[in-house]
Amino acid sequence: QVQLVESGGGLVQAGGSLRLSCAASGRTFSSYFMGWFRQAPGKSREFLSGIRRSGGDTYYADSVKGRFTISRDNAKNTVYLQMNSLKPEDTAVYYCVAGERAYEFDYWGQGTQVTVSS
Repeated sequence: QVQLVESGGGLVQAGGSLRLSCAASGRTFSSYFMGWFRQAPGKSREFLSGIRRSGGDTYYADSVKGRFTISRDNAKNTVYLQMNSLKPEDTAVYYCVAGERAYEFDYWGQGTQVTVSS
């Protein structure tokens, strides 16, 4: 079992940046594949980014590629999502996820709201 707590969301103007953090507790953090989803009002949940256990392999959805960067610090049990050049369409609740297998997510955080104003 692992517990995930996101932080770092908020209100930002278009073109600005935010860094989301996700602190994990429970079983060994480094054994989990980590990722980020988001869900905008009236839309389905979207998988944004994933990172393997070692941090050496990452994935990005086309919608965020080149603007968002995922990273992890296994010593701090934390995964990050650096979001640059934010757009109003990035407004959503952002969720941190973890799984024992790549791209299979068993655990979800409670979400953090990101609002980008135009």
